[in-house]
Amino acid sequence: MHAKTWSRFPYFRTDNLNPEVSNVEPSKTYPELRRRIRNAKWAGLFAIVIALTICGARAQAQHAGKVFRIGFLDPSTAAGMAVLVDAFRQELNKLGWTEGKNISIEYRFAEQKLDQVPNLAADLVRQQVDLIVVSGTPAAIAAKKLTTVIPIVIAAAGDPVAAKLVSSLARPGGNVTGLSALAVELNTKRLEILNETVRNVSRVGLLHPPGASLGRELQLKDLRRAAAALKINLAEIETRLDAKGIERAFQTAQQKNVNAIMPTNATSWFTERERLIELTRKYRFPAIYFQSEFVTDGGLMSYGVDYEDLYRRMAGYVNKILKGAKPADLPVQQATKFEFIINLKTAKQIGITIPGRVLERADRVIK
Repeated sequence: MHAKTWSRFPYFRTDNLNPEVSNVEPSKTYPELRRRIRNAKWAGLFAIVIALTICGARAQAQHAGKVFRIGFLDPSTAAGMAVLVDAFRQELNKLGWTEGKNISIEYRFAEQKLDQVPNLAADLVRQQVDLIVVSGTPAAIAAKKLTTVIPIVIAAAGDPVAAKLVSSLARPGGNVTGLSALAVELNTKRLEILNETVRNVSRVGLLHPPGASLGRELQLKDLRRAAAALKINLAEIETRLDAKGIERAFQTAQQKNVNAIMPTNATSWFTERERLIELTRKYRFPAIYFQSEFVTDGGLMSYGVDYEDLYRRMAGYVNKILKGAKPADLPVQQATKFEFIINLKTAKQIGITIPGRVLERADRVIK
């Protein structure tokens, strides 16, 4: 209502509305009564709207003034994950979340010491962060064991249903949600590409980190089945994630007369990609990887999801949850962007020729 209406009705006295005590004729008083009641009704409603608007503005101001604390849990290294962390932070900035302004991020990297992941998860829970983002299935399992209250967002889970992190992809049903990288399904495709690319391949060295985890067991089970169908022998080589351990794994591969190398899909390998690439050149092993960064950094081939896209999309989950959404109501999304990349420079260095039919299927060829 316009402010002038308030000036016409500074008071509302009931005695003036009674025709028996008013000096105005009854025939003139009743229309006036109806008019005053109608205006009083609108004035009351206007006052309620103003009050609600003020309360809403105050609540919004309080929300805007809060600095949310995000825990970032990763089993690998800060340096190795920098490119993906940057993608995540850049997308958060686009969505209006800036470190030091309205969010703070508590980074926890296990530096390839997988046994330290539960301790780092416990530290974040003790600090009562508002949300925890994790890089893969093992970190998600460690965090979920410690809290059913703090929301957990996964950047790249293998099979979150099999890992019992969520009830289903469509309805997570708990405090965990995020994205699936289809790690198990794509391993088979990578093995097929190796079979088509490397002439007379009969034995593939499969590198996997030490210790047991559900995600790794699911990958190994699927790869063994695929290798049997392709009539390829898998030389499973447990590899410690340090310079000596990886060098020793390649020596073992050479002793086992493998024709090609393939690491399992794990964040830990991503942070060791420079060392892996260097050793495949040294030992002249054709290799296929699960992320494009391996190839842009000098590796031979990669087939897999766009991980930078997954980390950007993870920021979207964080944005929704910080604005009030519940993880249980946010479906787990699967990867939608896939890339097959070949580096012909590396092929020439290790002395192999990529068949034309394989080159034709590549999304990108580095010459």
